[in-house]
Amino acid sequence: MSKTKQLFDQIKAHYETFEAEHEKNMNGNKAAGSRARKAVGEIKKLVTDYRKASVAGE
Repeated sequence: MSKTKQLFDQIKAHYETFEAEHEKNMNGNKAAGSRARKAVGEIKKLVTDYRKASVAGE
C-alpha cells in the first residue's frame, strides 16, 4: 500500500472520531470536546505528511 493511501486512511479514521466526539460535545459532553480537539490535532499532523508524500509521488 502506498504511503499516501496509508495517510489517507489514518486521516479518515481521525475525522470519523472527530465527527462522533463533536456531536457528543454539542450535546453537552465537555470531555468529548477534548477528544475532538485531539483528533483534529492528529489530522493536522497527518495532513503535513500527506502533502509531502503526495508531492514526492509516494
